Amino acid sequence: MAEFNNDNQIKKGGISVETEHIFPIIKKWLYSEKDIFLREIVSNASDAITKLKRLASLGHTELSEEDIEGFRIDVTVDKDAGTLTVEDNGIGMTEDELEKYICQIALSGALDFINKYEGESKDGDGGAASGIIGHFGLGFYSSFMVSDRVEIFTKSYTDAPAVHWTCTEAGEYEINPCDKETRGTKVVMHIADDEKEYLEGFKIRGVLNKYCAFMPVDIYLHVEGEDENEHDEGCECEECHDKHEHEHKEQPINDKYPLWQRPASECTPEMYNEFYHKVFGDFRDPLFYIHINADYPLNFKGILFFPKYNNEYESLEGQVKLFYNQVFVADNIKEVIPEYLLMLKGVLDCPELPLNVSRSYLQNNTYVQKVGAHIVKKVADKLASMCNTDREAYEKVWEDIHIFVEFACIRDQKFYDRVKPALLLRLTDKKFATLDEYLEHAKEKHENTVYYATDVTLQAQYISMFESLGVEVAVFDKPFETQYISTLERYNQNVKFVRIDSDIADILKAEEQAVTDEAMQEKLTALFRKVSANEKLTVKLNSLKANKVPAILTVSEDSRRMDEFMKMYARAGINPGADSYPLEYTLSLNTSAPIIGNLEALLDTDTERAELIAGYIYKLTLLANRKLTPEEMQAFMSESFDILEKL
Repeated sequence: MAEFNNDNQIKKGGISVETEHIFPIIKKWLYSEKDIFLREIVSNASDAITKLKRLASLGHTELSEEDIEGFRIDVTVDKDAGTLTVEDNGIGMTEDELEKYICQIALSGALDFINKYEGESKDGDGGAASGIIGHFGLGFYSSFMVSDRVEIFTKSYTDAPAVHWTCTEAGEYEINPCDKETRGTKVVMHIADDEKEYLEGFKIRGVLNKYCAFMPVDIYLHVEGEDENEHDEGCECEECHDKHEHEHKEQPINDKYPLWQRPASECTPEMYNEFYHKVFGDFRDPLFYIHINADYPLNFKGILFFPKYNNEYESLEGQVKLFYNQVFVADNIKEVIPEYLLMLKGVLDCPELPLNVSRSYLQNNTYVQKVGAHIVKKVADKLASMCNTDREAYEKVWEDIHIFVEFACIRDQKFYDRVKPALLLRLTDKKFATLDEYLEHAKEKHENTVYYATDVTLQAQYISMFESLGVEVAVFDKPFETQYISTLERYNQNVKFVRIDSDIADILKAEEQAVTDEAMQEKLTALFRKVSANEKLTVKLNSLKANKVPAILTVSEDSRRMDEFMKMYARAGINPGADSYPLEYTLSLNTSAPIIGNLEALLDTDTERAELIAGYIYKLTLLANRKLTPEEMQAFMSESFDILEKL
């Protein structure tokens, strides 16, 4: 009730909420996914066991080895009775505790327990009540999202009398003594008529597998009406009997010691692969994995996997599962990992985050940002370590991961700085080299220049010319790698990347250049401009070391890059009207090739034949530079037939 403060006439009071009003809200809106209610009830059961272990460690109670080994949670589905039951053998509650923590909504027994015992320690324990899952006190009431009545049977570890509590969806409860003999709590949910799917064994198993697969206490599922020990009785021999006994022995549905909770030194590659297959349902082994165990102040653990993709058209979306003290929170949390690493699959256990975390919380949380930065560091360090310690194995996976690593370098210079020693250039001879290794090999012939190809088939002639002179050629055959090349040039300002068909490199030219008179230069220029139908075509004469190649068509590096950027922006819808840029073509005629000498002679004696040969030479240079248009291909085939007829 509000009262006036006599000094300043300000009325103060506390907000009151009537039960009949809050329960409909809980039933419909407490969680966005209704399945979460079972996670909350099972988490409470796990907390009850964790609390009892904590009290034992502080000397407030004693536990036998049998007690410790026997901790468990039982989930029972009884379709005939219309109930779903979760039972634990943990700390239990007295009548006073039941009234305090259950009859008052949002008063957290877990938080109260942590506040009470966090300062205590025993035997160097440190006093941290770690492992407690629930903090907010609303979890238990999620049971009413699917139930019209809920019962609690509980007996405290203190051996106080057992208590029975029952409450309807209207919020009306009763408390009375009961004859429960064993320590712990049993929650019986009477499933509402419109929620009968939660009385199906396969449904409950699916929910438990999603949310509770790695909880720290053994969980057993029982479905009434199913024979859990059913086996083939056709054979009665002792060997078969023992086999059946082993196969049908009661097994927990969860793994309470998940791989990420174990030291990396205890985990084998087979264990990582098995875990990956189980959690992500991918039959392929991951390329490699990163085991993370971050201490204070971040305090999180996890395992990240680089998955194997069969081709570039396969969905490249990864999957990162977020856990809180081994309890599943959310799937594919993109806010925790930078977008350029979203192809990763993995699990992260972050006890510093709230159990019921929202995406808006993740987007604005500094802890999440620090976790993301730590993950980036660990990925970069893993790549550098692999490259340094097992270069051969690293080169085998580079073909699969280079797209993601290069994209990450484009987006984050800090990532590039850490991973730079592990960035490989794929070479046309199927070998690999770091940028520093490539430049070291090239310093005698083309210092600080990297020659590259974008299509090893189309540019085979150019590649052959370079390789014949001992020049290594890198391969960048993905559309976005134009941007990656520009990024490398920005990070290494003294290094220039040049595509092999962008200019006639000095290394390709003969040491002595033949002298051609200006008149012949003009005639050849006019001839090739005519057969190419390009009056702006630049024609140059050079003597090349490869005397069998009559001509080379090049496109300036700057104009081609600009054209590629324009097309990329057009595809992205940024500037759809400007999808091309004028390319600057140069035709270099090789005066060392006999056919060019013959062509010069024909210009004065047989113009028609000279045009036929020149046109054919030009089409060949186009073939080595890009795909022909339909019209160009038709003309090329026609000229080929004409030449064959004249042989």
